[in-house]
Amino acid sequence: MSVWVFAIDASLNIEKDVEARSHIAVVDASKQTNSSIYDIFVADLKISGHFIPSSDRYSEGFDTPIVTPKLKNQEYVLKYKYLQTNGAKLVIRLLRGSDSKEVFKKSYAINNKSKMPFLVHKAVYDINGFLRYPDIGWINRYVIFSRYTTPRHSEIVVADYTFRYKKVIIRGGLNLFPKWASRDQKSFFYTSFNGLYPTLYKLNLYTGAKSKILQSEGMVVCSDINSNASKILVTMAPNSQPDIYEVDLNTKNKYRITKFAGIDVNGKYVDDDKNIVFVSNRLGYANIFKKSIRGNSVTQLVYHGKNNNSVDTYKDKIVYSSRESSNEFGSNNFNIYLTNSNGYQTRAITTTGSNQFPRFNSNGTVIQYIKHTSSGSYIGYSNLNTHLSLLFNLGIKKIQAIDW
Repeated sequence: MSVWVFAIDASLNIEKDVEARSHIAVVDASKQTNSSIYDIFVADLKISGHFIPSSDRYSEGFDTPIVTPKLKNQEYVLKYKYLQTNGAKLVIRLLRGSDSKEVFKKSYAINNKSKMPFLVHKAVYDINGFLRYPDIGWINRYVIFSRYTTPRHSEIVVADYTFRYKKVIIRGGLNLFPKWASRDQKSFFYTSFNGLYPTLYKLNLYTGAKSKILQSEGMVVCSDINSNASKILVTMAPNSQPDIYEVDLNTKNKYRITKFAGIDVNGKYVDDDKNIVFVSNRLGYANIFKKSIRGNSVTQLVYHGKNNNSVDTYKDKIVYSSRESSNEFGSNNFNIYLTNSNGYQTRAITTTGSNQFPRFNSNGTVIQYIKHTSSGSYIGYSNLNTHLSLLFNLGIKKIQAIDW
């Protein structure tokens, strides 16, 4: 059994001119108040980087034609009404605070009540688009992750980005390393350790259709998919030492990219799929390197940190986790850094705690990561355009791998 505790807005950092965003008040007009819905509205508006939600909670009638005087100083007033009948229904009205004029109205419905967070995400996404702010479609996407349950057992779970919605997709046995198979998030790859050899499968999330991709002695893990979803990068260890291979999904042909007599793992496409970055112990500790897929030369990208063991890419952007302490018997600090494929213009994304599993969103504007501190564990998000960060509490269940 697992216990999950969630809190909206555990931490918030703002480094953007507040005048560039719209002040907005969120008003709960439901017959029965639901604090979770209100909290998700506020979180979505904040992490978008385009709104400053009021810190005060409001409730009043949904169809009241006049904005109350205390809300006149808000640029916008967002009223919502949530209903639970045969599923879940959400109706929203966006009003101008100055003259109470309704500028936007829409209703949303879903059969599965547990998917309520996605109604809120879609509503905020639509409001953001209506006001012509830059796209925030990433808030509608699924997060997929694997978590350990008991020895030799794990679960693969999909969630919304706040982790308010969660659904177990695979349970029983040891199934790890889920990775989305395409941008539409209809299928994902994962590694099963339930047979004689580790086996890489592809599973359709909607039909349940499963296909075997390949298997290998030692390990087989999909770490990335190319831009047109025709090839994948896989870490395999058929001869004890892990190396990175490129696999053509149509022909199942494999091409060995790295040939180091050590550890090469976690390959990621970069520079229009011409090169890869990866983690290797070529220097005696885990660090980030770059290599062309067909060439032989290898370039070191990171020159700081004592253990740089996790990396992700988006086009020419690179994000990685770096250990910055050496506590033999205690916890260590890991921080997230952003750089480019040449290793220039490096800057820190986090400064405290143990931060792991950095992942870009679908358009490279937001970084997701897991943060562990003395006060608890969190799923974190950092908006690269607005320098705004948001954390949501996680439970104590250990996450093994995550993709977005």
